[in-house]
Amino acid sequence: MMQNLPNIDPAVLQTPSVERLGLPADSRHPPRILILYGSLRPQSFSRKLALEAERLLRQFGAETRVFDPHELPLLDSVPASHAKVQELRALSLWSEGQVWVSPERHGAVTAVFKNQIDWLPLEDGSVRPTQGRTLAVMQVCGGSQSFNVVNSLRLLGRWMRMVTIPNQSSVAKAWQEFDDAGRMKPSPYYDRVVDVMEELFKFTLLVRDRSDYLVDRYSERKGAEAARALTAAASVAESTPTPA
Repeated sequence: MMQNLPNIDPAVLQTPSVERLGLPADSRHPPRILILYGSLRPQSFSRKLALEAERLLRQFGAETRVFDPHELPLLDSVPASHAKVQELRALSLWSEGQVWVSPERHGAVTAVFKNQIDWLPLEDGSVRPTQGRTLAVMQVCGGSQSFNVVNSLRLLGRWMRMVTIPNQSSVAKAWQEFDDAGRMKPSPYYDRVVDVMEELFKFTLLVRDRSDYLVDRYSERKGAEAARALTAAASVAESTPTPA
């Protein structure tokens, strides 16, 4: 059954299949997807697009969270122990995939969106809050279609060591693409959003149980081995009796 998706043609919508992807038999829990958007406006079109993406992901069977960027302080204006920062970092750790949606502001991502990414460290001790997670990127445009933001988001995703899927969405004249209830109207733009969420779901199923192996790197193993050797040498030195 379609769950509140009146613009979907159920005859051609396919729920991604664990069996067809040849995944491990124990890989059955719903994919965990975090959705970030980049505007604080009451009528934020990036938020509307984020919620539309969430509906589709839930239809496919994902477990979702949408982070509200209100009250997230500017980077370094407060300690990382701030409750809103901790909420964002916990959600990133919880996620197996993410959706990033930003408006285009002066040809780039908004400060609201970038601030969220800047609060996510590349490393926190031995934990990497974004590495190996899948990522889908989308943007909303006030005027004609542009790809500045999705291109920038791809750069950010690579920097954050994420697996960014090939497909993406750029919604031109977004103010025309949503109805009074905040729902996206039927259009090729909507169909592309469906495509992107379907692809993200599939890639997340493929990657999530293999991400540790996929991002296991020679240089890091080499560094870890050198660190172990130094530790072992230090332990031997400490345990060797000092001559009288």
